[in-house]
Amino acid sequence: NSRRPGFSKRALAAALEEAGIGYEHLRALGTPAEGRAAVRSGHPEVMRRIFAEHMKGTEPQAALAALADRVRREPVCLLCLEADPRHCHRTLVAEAVAAGGGVAITHLHPR
Repeated sequence: NSRRPGFSKRALAAALEEAGIGYEHLRALGTPAEGRAAVRSGHPEVMRRIFAEHMKGTEPQAALAALADRVRREPVCLLCLEADPRHCHRTLVAEAVAAGGGVAITHLHPR
């Protein structure tokens, strides 16, 4: 969920639906507040540690397993407002899914 105009879950889901694209918010795979604060203050390595600890939880592990299953059945795009994949928790999610094999990661960048 974002507080940026046009990127709220509802607005994003509606825009994607209009384009024929499904949207699912996987809250369990989101960055905890302290991880987001770390990135905003210029400490992405702290976010990575916080997120890694978060991902050990039961809910994140279940969501990750469900995502890994889905990725092997259909195209999936992970969304984040972070411009640099090196500072984005979605990269960590994608890498965890790809570790199971059979998945290619492609980062989409604005031109």
